[in-house]
Amino acid sequence: MTEPKPRAPRKKIFVKTYGCQMNVYDSARMVDVMAPEGYAEAATPEEADIVLLNTCHIREKAAEKVYSELGRLRALKNEKAGRGESLLIGVAGCVAQAEGEEMRRRAPMVDLIVGPQTYHRLPEYVARLANGGPAIVETEFPADDKFDSLPAPERRKTLARGATAFLTIQEGCDKFCTFCVVPYTRGSEFSRPLARIVDEAHALADAGVREITLLGQNVNAWHGEDAQGRPATLGRLIRALAEIDGLARLRYTTSHPRDMDDELISAHAEVPALMPYLHLPVQSGSDRILAAMNRRHDTETYLRIIERIRAARPDIALSSDFIVGFPGETEADFEATLALIRAVGFAQAYSFKYSPRPGTPAANEEDQLPDAVKDERLQALQALLGEQQLAFNASCAGRTMPVLFDRRGRGETQLVGRSPYLQSVHVEDAPPHLFGKLVDVEIEDGHRNSLRGRLRENEFVPA
Repeated sequence: MTEPKPRAPRKKIFVKTYGCQMNVYDSARMVDVMAPEGYAEAATPEEADIVLLNTCHIREKAAEKVYSELGRLRALKNEKAGRGESLLIGVAGCVAQAEGEEMRRRAPMVDLIVGPQTYHRLPEYVARLANGGPAIVETEFPADDKFDSLPAPERRKTLARGATAFLTIQEGCDKFCTFCVVPYTRGSEFSRPLARIVDEAHALADAGVREITLLGQNVNAWHGEDAQGRPATLGRLIRALAEIDGLARLRYTTSHPRDMDDELISAHAEVPALMPYLHLPVQSGSDRILAAMNRRHDTETYLRIIERIRAARPDIALSSDFIVGFPGETEADFEATLALIRAVGFAQAYSFKYSPRPGTPAANEEDQLPDAVKDERLQALQALLGEQQLAFNASCAGRTMPVLFDRRGRGETQLVGRSPYLQSVHVEDAPPHLFGKLVDVEIEDGHRNSLRGRLRENEFVPA
């Protein structure tokens, strides 16, 4: 009897993700695109044959963090070589797009450098490197649509992502805010066709995903083609996705005030699956600073949009982004930002000190503020935002909310989920079979960053 040949061990790929939610989506798709080539996802770099760093260029010192990680990977590559093993090191994402040949010069151990629009070609690049080809630097914006080349999300991998998933529908930006690198690293605005998005959402729902967050640099600028080849709107797409069986919740981020049209606002009023939470970055409350940022809206316009949204969905929770210490920001400009925050009342917000991004217009402004001034203003702004967030969370105590349990908590009996308002909700004595399910939870306490709740008695049913 012939002995069966032992199966070759499956190759493995490890992707480390930096930055935004869109990078989380892209990293998952990188794994998907390598799966047909025989690659499984590795849990650590040490067990991988390929390590990819999927990078973000938005925050200060982002590139230096990548180079620091590359130093650690160089040691791992040398260690593997000493055992007769190989390790392919790649850098993807926005730092790769921005640095390009400079990264290759600074980190010669890197085998592959690809921008965010070319990772669908990973199998081709890996094959060329495996055949002894030279290191690859590919940071051009290709003519072809990467989404046309991506495989359907692998079912097993999708299930591992849990009950929630990200789905990129739009990339790039045509706004050219003076502080932002996105137009230079992600390119001009591109919208995926409506049918392709619906197909991918169906695949996610079939794999057990209950909540999808639609992603885009300017997600509400999405204008993908419908079946008749005409541009559609985000409000129309949301209505189409809400018809998918098993898909209980929809969210979207990040939006721009200029693109909050009537159809999208009406979707907030009329589509139950669209959660009552909106992240709408304003960046500053000073019209003078907004003009310097090239935001193309003023505070009056922003406040009118908020008024219309609240009229359509009175229970909506609002979130925003703020930059303090933009070049030329005076104390009066900063006070105007605090006044806007008090006028709106935010359930959550993200705030940052301005940091110059190379290649952006604002980086060349002469009137840069001292770090001490930016630090002081950021502390004051975050204190106000923290008060508002705590007040909103505390106001939830005593309410019953549907919570989608999507992760394990501390200990064996704690589950953590998300409320309709994107708050983390911690529940003790939660049976494990509730993981991935929508469950009514009585909120007992609201803290600054989370809620604590308990199951209603009728949820203590066996699996």
